[in-house]
Amino acid sequence: MFRDAMLIAGKDLRIEARSRVGLSQIAPFALLMLILFAFALDPDTGVLDRATPGLYWVAVLFSALLAIQRAFAIEVSDGNRDALRLSGLDPAGIYLGKVLAVAVQLAVLEVLLGVGVVMLYGSHVGNALLLVATCLAATAGIAAAGTLYGVLAAGLRVRETLLPLLLLPVLAPVLIGSTRAFEAARTATSSDGWPWVGLLTVFALTYIIFGVFGFGPLLEES
Repeated sequence: MFRDAMLIAGKDLRIEARSRVGLSQIAPFALLMLILFAFALDPDTGVLDRATPGLYWVAVLFSALLAIQRAFAIEVSDGNRDALRLSGLDPAGIYLGKVLAVAVQLAVLEVLLGVGVVMLYGSHVGNALLLVATCLAATAGIAAAGTLYGVLAAGLRVRETLLPLLLLPVLAPVLIGSTRAFEAARTATSSDGWPWVGLLTVFALTYIIFGVFGFGPLLEES
């Protein structure tokens, strides 16, 4: 299973590295969202500073939708999805590989957005360890849930519009938990953020377990 996961993750990441869709389209889209937020709230810098955690994670979530759609769009063309079914690879390995590839792309995106937040909003972090733990747990949860719902919508002609409707309500706990943990990491009360990190970790593990056992049937149905 883990060998198959590394094969799938390597394939997806090589495709993204060669196409550069992430760097040329998804990353500029995410940074543009931060710029628009800054334009909208710039007259009141106090509001912008307080809203920084929420704006950051909203940008991450919307950018994640593009990355997840891209992860399954490359399987739709030329019958690649049928080839994936017939490849003999473990469905759980395919799922974990997709999750890993999406998570790596999101991690790079989060770093870029973090630089953007510092430059545009003048944000600072008091507890870097809490922030890193928040990003890791939230990224795992977004990638795990997104991959599961991505394969569910992949076989439909309206997948581009259906995936956000399915996924965004599910990711509401991730948005809430990551925002609260980010807020705690910026203040002296950073200990308040660790319970939210625990919630994010439980969310990620739950969807990873569901995905390991349920991805195969969903792939066949799609």
